[in-house]
Amino acid sequence: MQNHARLLRKPDVLAKTGLSQAELYRQAAEGEFPKQVRISAKAVAWLESEVDSWIADRVRARDEVA
Repeated sequence: MQNHARLLRKPDVLAKTGLSQAELYRQAAEGEFPKQVRISAKAVAWLESEVDSWIADRVRARDEVA
């Protein structure tokens, strides 16, 4: 069975989440955002499925308050 995981680079993550770069790294440092995946010596990315889950969690939290 093939895994069709997609990796997102930082500009895509920022666009998809609406976070600033500083907020992305702050939340990551505090364990509130998915961890990066090292894809080369100088490059990192994030799993799209984990970013999507993070977004879904924000929506669920919003809906629980309403």
